[in-house]
Amino acid sequence: MKRREFLKSASIGVAASAVAAPAVAQSMPELQWRLTASWPKSLDTLYGAPEYMAKRIAELTDNKFRIQAFAAGEIVPGLQVLDAVQNGTVEMGHTAAYYYFGKDPAFTFGTALPFGLNTRQQEAWHLHGGGMELLNELFKAYNCWGIITGNTTCQMGGWFRKEIRSLDDMRGLKFRVGGFAGRILQKLGVVPQQLAAGDIYPALEKGTIDSAEWVGPYDDEKLGLVKVAKYYYYPGWWEGGATPHLLVNLTKWNELPKIYQALVQTCAREAGVWMTAKYDTLNPQAIKRLVVQGAELRPFPQPVMEACYSAANELYAEIARNNPLFKKLLDSLTAFRSDAYQWMQVAELAYDSFMIRMRTRA
Repeated sequence: MKRREFLKSASIGVAASAVAAPAVAQSMPELQWRLTASWPKSLDTLYGAPEYMAKRIAELTDNKFRIQAFAAGEIVPGLQVLDAVQNGTVEMGHTAAYYYFGKDPAFTFGTALPFGLNTRQQEAWHLHGGGMELLNELFKAYNCWGIITGNTTCQMGGWFRKEIRSLDDMRGLKFRVGGFAGRILQKLGVVPQQLAAGDIYPALEKGTIDSAEWVGPYDDEKLGLVKVAKYYYYPGWWEGGATPHLLVNLTKWNELPKIYQALVQTCAREAGVWMTAKYDTLNPQAIKRLVVQGAELRPFPQPVMEACYSAANELYAEIARNNPLFKKLLDSLTAFRSDAYQWMQVAELAYDSFMIRMRTRA
């Protein structure tokens, strides 16, 4: 190439880059947002997820989009995250949607419908079964946009001071239980209590409550619940696969440049994968330690499980008669669940059952 042609070509390239660079820069303005979570910092997996997301967004935007995470109680109490996001106190929140079932029972579908879906089914329903589209109809009514962030997996049934041998042992129990499950248990004579994570241990220690559930072995160990109740029941049928949500103030979400919207969605999903994988790594070791510390593992008796299942379906039918969105979500989830379990009992169940039997022979 001749020198004059080369210089001409180079100057065109410089001019083009001069035009392009400001366009990219304009689409990535400097923003400083706040996020309030429903979790204390000690729960480093749940609280760690929004921290992880914020770190990744900062890295990918060269610190142009910075999100500062706050633990429960630092800005608002853990059970007021939805309100804080809705009214613009903060731009974002990380929470469990079912905490707000008192505003609308449909919120329970965001986290986990009791006797609903397992972890993988919940992810699939949200992403490909229409779940997230239906839930964002609900979130929009509260000036929020919702994004799923992983799953805590099937949870434990909680810590009890006494053994549960029958339904009679459940009646009158003051039981800390998250979200919508309390309404089902009320039908069986349980007295449900909704408490944020940091309030559970002192309430159980003082006898304000008789029993409590949280998430699973790793988080329960961090909360120290084995020190104040020894019977550890399973499964947590109210959370076969519990999904935390990132809630974004809808006005702020709509104002975000498209590139930032894409980054938030991508990094929230990445943080969710990180969280679920971490629970699957840490729970097996934590449950061993809890048993050494005195935890006595117990399955809920079959009659108790069946009574809870029947009470749940009675409640769903009652609510669906007067709540069209609840009915729409219920119809969507139950149809999805039927097909999903029909498939999972073929290969998944056979494989898992075999591998569990072989575990001690390896």
